[in-house]
Amino acid sequence: MQIANSADTTETTAGGGRIQRSNSLVEDVYEAIFAQLMALKIAPGSRITVDSLVKEFNVSHTPIREALGRLEGEGLVLKTHLIGYRAAPQITRRRFDELYEMRLLLEPHAAAKAAAAMDEAKLNILLEAAGVMSRREGKDDRLRYSNFARQDAIFHDKIMEFSQNELIRQTLSHQHTHFHIFRLMYHARVTEEALDEHEAILAAFGAADPDAAQKAMRVHIEHSRDRLLPAFD
Repeated sequence: MQIANSADTTETTAGGGRIQRSNSLVEDVYEAIFAQLMALKIAPGSRITVDSLVKEFNVSHTPIREALGRLEGEGLVLKTHLIGYRAAPQITRRRFDELYEMRLLLEPHAAAKAAAAMDEAKLNILLEAAGVMSRREGKDDRLRYSNFARQDAIFHDKIMEFSQNELIRQTLSHQHTHFHIFRLMYHARVTEEALDEHEAILAAFGAADPDAAQKAMRVHIEHSRDRLLPAFD
C-alpha cells in the first residue's frame, strides 16, 4: 500500500482499497489508519508499529506519528511510554450496555428539543451529515464503512448541538461512543439499516415534530443496540 506525497495525487489505499486524497498527507494517513481500525483490519488491542506503517504507506515517520496522535485523542489508539502504540481494546459488554443506557436517556430528549428549534439551515446541515444522499457511493466497503462511522458521529453530534445542551453534547463526545461501537462489527447491515433510520429522524426534523423526532431517535438507538449485540456472542 502506498500513499503518494504529491499534493495533486488523487488516490491512496486503505484496508486494501483506494481512497480519495485530501488536502494533506497527515489527513490521508489518518484516514487510512482510521479505515483499518473501523473495519477491524487492525484488531482491537493489537500493537501498531510505526515502522510497519511507514513501509506500508511509503511515507515518513512524521505523518504516521501525527495521525496516530489524532487517533489517540479520539480514543481509538493508546500510547504507552517506552512501548509504543496499540489499538484501543474492544469495549466490554458491560460498557456497551452502559453506553446505550446513557444514549437512550439523553439522545431522544435532545432530538425532541432539536426538532422544536429546527429551521431550514439546520435541516440542510443534518441532511448532509446523515449520509443518506451518498449511501451507495464508492466500491470500497471498508472505506464506505469507516466514512459512515464518521458521518454517524457528526450527525448525532449536530443533533446534540441543535438541542442546545452543551453538557450533554460534550458528555457523549467524550465517550467516543460511535467509533467504539462501530468497531464491534464490520457488516453492511450496520450501515444500511442505520441509514434507513436516519431518514426517519430527518423526516421528523423536516416536519419540526418533537414527538416524532424523540420516537425516531429512540427506535434508531434501540435498533443499533440490537444489531451489535451479536458481537458479544
